[in-house]
Amino acid sequence: MIPTTPRMRAPLILATSGLLVLAACDEPLDFDLRGIGGGFSTAEAAQNATADRPRPDARGVISYPNYQVAVAKRGDTLTDVATRVGLPPNELGRFNGIEPDVPLRSGEIIALPRRVAEPSPATGAIGTGPIQPSSVDVTTLAGNAIDNAAPTPASTVPTASLPQTGQEPIRHRVERGETAFTIARLYQVPAKSLAEWNGLGADFAVREGQYLLIPVARVAPPTGQAAATTAPGSGSPTPLPPSAAKPLPDDDTANPPPGSPDPDKPTADVGQTTATAKPAQMGLPVQGSIIREYAKGRNEGIDIKAAPGSPVKAATAGTVAAITKSADGVPIIVIRHPGNLLTVYANVDQVQVAKGDSVRRGQSIARLRDSDDNAFVHFEVRDGFDSVDPGPFLK
Repeated sequence: MIPTTPRMRAPLILATSGLLVLAACDEPLDFDLRGIGGGFSTAEAAQNATADRPRPDARGVISYPNYQVAVAKRGDTLTDVATRVGLPPNELGRFNGIEPDVPLRSGEIIALPRRVAEPSPATGAIGTGPIQPSSVDVTTLAGNAIDNAAPTPASTVPTASLPQTGQEPIRHRVERGETAFTIARLYQVPAKSLAEWNGLGADFAVREGQYLLIPVARVAPPTGQAAATTAPGSGSPTPLPPSAAKPLPDDDTANPPPGSPDPDKPTADVGQTTATAKPAQMGLPVQGSIIREYAKGRNEGIDIKAAPGSPVKAATAGTVAAITKSADGVPIIVIRHPGNLLTVYANVDQVQVAKGDSVRRGQSIARLRDSDDNAFVHFEVRDGFDSVDPGPFLK
């Protein structure tokens, strides 16, 4: 959903030359040639490491706090998936824009219009309930519990079913004209990972109305090892103080040089104006109160409450990269800015811009929903793939 220019219709010789140039570079090959002439390149997205898709239960259900999806098996139709999860085939078909008798690809993601029974060991899941974001080190806690516990006979060890943990991915609904490659570029993820997470075919084809899960980033392992500790009194020798090797310079501050200012005389005109403070990099999208702060992994942005119907404004100048909707049909606006930054405006209404529009800072792009309970905007700042704290940009 990034605004794109029409594909280059250069002669065959130009395309061949471009491939040779790209092949000679150290960077990964940009297969769609969008990096030529300073255009947008997928090379950076191709290098982003993403995690594996969570394993579904025996029904094919993957459950998150805000939505659920089902994973199709080889030979399935939508009716087969609906039967396994306990939903009417026609309802499931309408929600996904596909007929109930259409064959599905193995691993294809089917969005569920409403929640079904949560995964559990009884349904073949490794845990109970939806996949929740983890704010503690579960491995450390489990290790400490094992270390502190007394030995217990194997026959009496209870089997605990813990909730699964992980990051909830963005769920994107495909609009007309979008491809797997444009969606991958929008979210800065490899197209191959997008295909693997959603069971796309070898042609990477997507259909209008289809829901796609955006792969989440893989957590990088710690680099390097802790420095070795040494016993007190051992190790590197104590450095020689500079004063021991070279005398200090003469003190010439006792006698100030001629022409020094009189300390009793003001050095500046009290009526002189001071320099204007540098404005913040971004402005608040609405004038209101922050009701929910940024928390990595739990809330990827901030929620700002204001009067119903208040204008929602662009935080800074940029280009409208995408306009999509949540699972509840509520609009979401994504604006691209220089420096690989994206701003996201969710839970809005009455969208006033279109995809590809250039917007200026402070320009009205939508309005808050006309309800006291929903009169807030969810605002995110993303640096390429990752969400970042909007606070420093707004100060």
